[in-house]
Amino acid sequence: MELIFQFIAAYFRFSLIVALLPALFLMFLIYRQDRVEREPVGLLFKLFLLGALVTFPAGWLERLAVSFLRTVYPNAYSTLFLFIENFLIVGLIEEGGKYLVLRTTWRHPAFNYRFDAVVYGAFSALGFAAAENLLYVFRMGIGVAPVRAVTAIPLHCICGIFMGHFYGLAKSCERHALRGRAAQYHTIALLLPMLIHGFYDFSVTSGYEVLQTVFLVFVVALDIIAIISVRKYARQDVRV
Repeated sequence: MELIFQFIAAYFRFSLIVALLPALFLMFLIYRQDRVEREPVGLLFKLFLLGALVTFPAGWLERLAVSFLRTVYPNAYSTLFLFIENFLIVGLIEEGGKYLVLRTTWRHPAFNYRFDAVVYGAFSALGFAAAENLLYVFRMGIGVAPVRAVTAIPLHCICGIFMGHFYGLAKSCERHALRGRAAQYHTIALLLPMLIHGFYDFSVTSGYEVLQTVFLVFVVALDIIAIISVRKYARQDVRV
C-alpha cells in the first residue's frame, strides 16, 4: 500500500512539473527581454497568481454562457453556434479575465516603461495557461501535455504579449492627455487577443478539414510574428 501511495505522489509531482514547465519557461524568456528595468518579482508573482485564479470564474462563466446558448440555439454543431461559443464566449471571457488582471497594474509605480506592460500581460496570461494546463493534465492525463506545450500555452502567452503592448500604448497616450486614443488602445488590447483566441478555438472545433490545415499555418505564423514583435517591442521600449 505504501508503494502505491509513493507511486501516486511521484506521478502527481511529475504531472505538476510537466504542466507548469512550459509556462515557466516562456515567462523566463519574456522576463529576460525586459532589459531597461526589470520588474519586481513580487508584482510578477501576483499577476501570475491572479491569472491562475481567474481560470475558475472564467470556466464557470463559460459553462453558464454555453448552457444559455444551447437553450436559445440548440444546434450545438452549427457554424454559428461554434462561432458564438469560441469568439463571444470563450474568447471574450478568458481574455476579458486576463485583461482585468492586467488592469491592476495601471497605477503601479513600477509601470514606468512601455515594455513593462508586455511583461505584465504575458505573466497574467501564463498564469491562466498554467492553471488551465494543470486541469487538463490531471483530467486527461500527461499525454495532452506535449501538444498543449506547443499550441495552447504559447497561444495564451502571445495573446498576453499583444494585450500588453496595446495596454502600454494606452498608458503612454494617457500620460500625454490623449484620452481618446488611449481608449482605442484599451479596446484593441482586449479585442485583438479575443479574436486570436476565438479563431484558434474555432479552427480546432469547427470540424472543417480546411480550417484544421489553416490552424497549423496559423499557429506557426503566430509564433513567428510574436517572436519578432517581442524583440521589436523590447528594442523600442520607452518611458511612459
